[in-house]
Amino acid sequence: MTTTPIDLSRPDGKGLAAGTLGLWGSTVIGLASTAPVYSLVATLGWVVLAVGGQAPIAFVLAFIPMLFIAFAYRELNNAVPDCGTTFTWGTKAFGPWVGWMGGWGVAVAGMVVLANLAQIASIYFWSLVGQEFENNDWRVVLLGVVFIAAMTWVSWRGVEIGERIQNVLLGLQYLVLAIFVVAALWHYFAGTAPAPTAFDWAWFNPFGFVTDTGAFNESGFAEAVLLALFIYWGWDTCLALNEETKDPKRIPGRAALLTTVILLVTYVGVTVAAMMYAGIGEGGSGLGNEANADDFFLAVKDGLLGPVGWLLVVAVLVSAVSSTQTTILPTARGTLAMAAYKALPRRFARVHPTYKTPSFSTLVMGVVASAYYVAMSLISDNILQDSILSLGLAIAFYYAVTGYSCVWYFRRELFGSARSFLYRGLLPLLGSLMLTWAFVRSAIDMWDVDYGYTVLLGIGGTFVVGIGSLAFGVVLMLIWFAFPRAKPFFRGESLNRDTPVLVREDPADYSRSVDGGLA
Repeated sequence: MTTTPIDLSRPDGKGLAAGTLGLWGSTVIGLASTAPVYSLVATLGWVVLAVGGQAPIAFVLAFIPMLFIAFAYRELNNAVPDCGTTFTWGTKAFGPWVGWMGGWGVAVAGMVVLANLAQIASIYFWSLVGQEFENNDWRVVLLGVVFIAAMTWVSWRGVEIGERIQNVLLGLQYLVLAIFVVAALWHYFAGTAPAPTAFDWAWFNPFGFVTDTGAFNESGFAEAVLLALFIYWGWDTCLALNEETKDPKRIPGRAALLTTVILLVTYVGVTVAAMMYAGIGEGGSGLGNEANADDFFLAVKDGLLGPVGWLLVVAVLVSAVSSTQTTILPTARGTLAMAAYKALPRRFARVHPTYKTPSFSTLVMGVVASAYYVAMSLISDNILQDSILSLGLAIAFYYAVTGYSCVWYFRRELFGSARSFLYRGLLPLLGSLMLTWAFVRSAIDMWDVDYGYTVLLGIGGTFVVGIGSLAFGVVLMLIWFAFPRAKPFFRGESLNRDTPVLVREDPADYSRSVDGGLA
């Protein structure tokens, strides 16, 4: 395999495949990154266990900081359309140390979720062919690694082929979700639902998060919001591919906002239909039954769809595989940008001369995710599950860094107009404060030994894994700081507020590039 290192003086930026994606392609990849079917499977039951009938409003409230941070992404992308996103913006706003850690937050979230997605895809594949194995059975692990390898190859092969595949996979996911909603409502109105529950506007009461004593359920609320953050997470992939869109300053931001709105409608609609069909009771197929929390769809598929219940299994499998590929994309481009600005070894900046993808970064992401998945499976499947539960900490961390970076980067322009104050100041700041609260509150809860599946060092394993993975980034940063090549970055020379953006400025250049007019 031949690759070329990045040349910072080149007119085509970092050498990625410019002008490949339009608004639809960017939106499809953003939606696919969130894995809508799998995200619902993984979180819906747990959200109901945390807040009961307030699950719909929990998804709505979790959408608010996502929307506010999406505005921050849009504004920063308009000014600095760099594929390093949080890393680049954090460095320009607060300096190299904050920027590096923001980039690490993106990387660690991607690595952890890839292991989980691979496991889920493997489990559902075996289930589809009538085989049931333990989560850490060698056959499950082996097939999971095969899925990571296959999607790594697709990501290495190019954005265009990935977009075509994602169009098909996302279409299948939404088709099955539509069938689920229609079938659930059909059973409800026909009186054949297992626990028909009439729609109640109280499900959308933002003041309904209370305990049995009438006190505000702060822990349950924080847990529900952090879980809900996970199901929205991934829309920022649109921004990580900004240098590969036809208009990098406008399309990625619009795609991100469109993605979050579509997700909100999807998640709330499916949640309401599920509650009307199965109720929130603690027995049978009820959403409040802890036995169903890990996979509500699997618990209801036969009663809901009868002989075609396997469609839900296929949808989860497709969703996990789809998201495996799109999760690799932003992480590989983030490390590419970090290497371009000397925040990582130069090898991470290598771009394939034909496919125009971050070849080395993509392959490393696949190898590291596979190694992490295998290691966690060999040690304990419970630790792997705790790493998933802690994922919201990394997500809240780097989204909050992005929001704060937006406010500080544009601080001299905030009062120039009402629009600037709202979209570059107030909303990003509120979104970041909400995420900071969710991070702190959830970290406190995760300290409890009863939170999650394991106990490490005498405290909750989820806390150790979540905070420990972020702290490990500090160690790696200090190690890289010791290398001579890192000095330009940490001295603020290779990347600072005044560093030019390494992308073409004129959107017309992208169409000329596609036609072969630019080298």
